[in-house]
Amino acid sequence: MKIKKPLNAALFMAAVLFNGAALAYSSEGETEVICKKPKFMNFNLPIYKAPERVEVAPESELSFMISPWSDPNTLKLTAKNQEIPFTVESNSSFHRIRAKLPAAFNGNYVRINAHVKAVLGCDDQTGWLIKVAEQ
Repeated sequence: MKIKKPLNAALFMAAVLFNGAALAYSSEGETEVICKKPKFMNFNLPIYKAPERVEVAPESELSFMISPWSDPNTLKLTAKNQEIPFTVESNSSFHRIRAKLPAAFNGNYVRINAHVKAVLGCDDQTGWLIKVAEQ
């Protein structure tokens, strides 16, 4: 009787551990394609923050870079629900995006939103809050 209880407990633990390991294996993970999200880098305008309260000049040129695995044809750049026209310069290391702030934003707080998809399909978005000075 004394040997049977520890033996039963050991068998029960072995069965639990074995089943957990067997269920953790999935063959679907081997064929699954991993998509790297696009990255946004080097936004050139000063971001508006409470203590500094830095303003940018009216109709400033803005630029930033996105990762090379991003699809620049899917980029959408907006501010205050308006699309902002932009140009793209590409090389093997990054895509540089350049645009000019419209005159309508002078004297306003503006959140610039950027949304882009990666070549493999996943996407990412970001935004920057700026304060445009009066002209």
